[in-house]
Amino acid sequence: MSDSLNASETPHTPGVSRRHTREKGEPRFPDGPQPDPAGSHFERRIRSFQPRRSRVTAGQADALQRLWPKWGLDIDGQRVIDLGELFGNDRPVVLEIGFGMGEATARMAAADPDTNILAVDVHTPGQGNLLNLADHNGLSNVRVGNGDAIILLREMLTPDSLGGLRVYFPDPWPKKRHHKRRLIQPEFLTLAAARLRPGAIMHCATDWEPYAERMLEVLDEHPAFENTEADGGFAPRPGFRPLTRFEGQGLEKGHVVNDLLFRRVEHS
Repeated sequence: MSDSLNASETPHTPGVSRRHTREKGEPRFPDGPQPDPAGSHFERRIRSFQPRRSRVTAGQADALQRLWPKWGLDIDGQRVIDLGELFGNDRPVVLEIGFGMGEATARMAAADPDTNILAVDVHTPGQGNLLNLADHNGLSNVRVGNGDAIILLREMLTPDSLGGLRVYFPDPWPKKRHHKRRLIQPEFLTLAAARLRPGAIMHCATDWEPYAERMLEVLDEHPAFENTEADGGFAPRPGFRPLTRFEGQGLEKGHVVNDLLFRRVEHS
């Protein structure tokens, strides 16, 4: 497999404008992800993510319009989803929380077609880019979730339904007053453990060392997880996690990236 997967942009027809002026109240992508799928159905908890707004390219917009009804999932918290029905098979499903532009997700999906990946993010350009990559490279084992992963875990997934969980480079919220916003907290681990089947791997990675130390601490202390490393420390980057361009740039600057691989223990 090549180092990167490339999605082709939608060709532009000369004389036809790509720009569409929306009427007031008209959704940005009528057949695509909704701006706030959970709406006011749930209490406003402290969010561990920061929504990012940036330009959606023509190719990403086209992918959102064409592929969202087929491969997209709005996290509205209003129903319990059947993962076998969502993917059309009974292969194990790994939940990935936060995938950026989706290049690493697409590469992992291509390298392991027998594993389904439910990738969740709130970044619209990234959602469109991952759909475009999946379509361009024939990746039928990818589904894209839009919204809050906590609501997905708490309201929409059944116990023991996940074969793995990946959290790569979550927002470190470096200021002390913002530490409560960090995703990897004891309460989150309890929720995640309830959805992971015994033996499933929770894989975290971060380039923020204080956060890595805190992740290691809370995972070590949680009774539902055990470290896959015999010495109880950080793990080497496994071969299945691609080295992203962003990560490579950080390594060139001397940043230290730490991986943590913890196993969901058998239910007591």
